[in-house]
Amino acid sequence: MADELEELYQSTYTAVVRYLYRKVWDADRAEDLAQEVFMRLLAHRPEKPRAWIFAVAANLARDEARAAIRRRRHLVLMQSEPGVLPSRPRGAEDQVEDDEQSAQVKLALGTLSSRDQEVLLLWDAGLSYPEIAEQSGLAVGAIGTTLARARRRLVEAHERQNYHEADVAHS
Repeated sequence: MADELEELYQSTYTAVVRYLYRKVWDADRAEDLAQEVFMRLLAHRPEKPRAWIFAVAANLARDEARAAIRRRRHLVLMQSEPGVLPSRPRGAEDQVEDDEQSAQVKLALGTLSSRDQEVLLLWDAGLSYPEIAEQSGLAVGAIGTTLARARRRLVEAHERQNYHEADVAHS
């Protein structure tokens, strides 16, 4: 059982951190929450651990957001995604571009419904359609359609932002 848990940790940790990062927009906090997820996994040892991991991650992220609202603090958008190391030295221009892209993605995601956000983030984290269905409460057959619509809405939101930014720049 320990080998299975180690393999599960190795195969899902980065996806869990990425998923949590996109929920809380703070790389350090995402890593902390991911560690909490895996500590709980050791204590509970569920039947379907992969789906359970993402369910716990979603709950922890939701609790984190509620706590942040109570404290009236803003969630922080970090400079780069956790777990992704640049393949070459990064300069200030690269960092500014990365920050702008992260901010645009965050804004575009924020325009989507919570269901669309959840399905996109679970899919991006590497969950299968049955796992996404279990986590989201949707039918397995609805996942593909929901993902396609959510992706389209995300692209449209991003395009609206770019159009608005270009319009403002030309004013």
